[in-house]
Amino acid sequence: MNIGEICTRVTVFAYKDMSVSEAARLMLEQHSGSLVVVDETGNGRAIVGILTDRDIVVAVVARDFNAQNMRVAEVMSGTPITCRAEDSMADALGLMRRNGVRRIPVADAQGMLLGIVTMDDLLEIIAEEMQGFVQVIQNERKRETRVRG
Repeated sequence: MNIGEICTRVTVFAYKDMSVSEAARLMLEQHSGSLVVVDETGNGRAIVGILTDRDIVVAVVARDFNAQNMRVAEVMSGTPITCRAEDSMADALGLMRRNGVRRIPVADAQGMLLGIVTMDDLLEIIAEEMQGFVQVIQNERKRETRVRG
């Protein structure tokens, strides 16, 4: 299974010139803990950063800055780690582990936004696979009980 099959294709995004307050409202409305920050280009939405709820708390709220006066570009993490749709789950997990992130935008070959994959997405798939192993063990026990009494 590759990241293109797992990632969320409808991605909540923001622009660098949005106020942090607008971005926070968007997160609230979309029930999202992060926004992929993009620039519109002729080829699509170019990924330029990522803004998390933690970025807002640490860089704005904890310092008593005015979120209406600050721009997303001032708070976002620039040049985010990205992965490709054809990458494996192991590739994405390795990127997350090495870079200390829980969300990775998925980009095409030109760096345009295709979606986002999160640690939660990967955990859900892994949990389903682990449940498959458990079912094999349970079925084997049932079969043995039936066959051997």
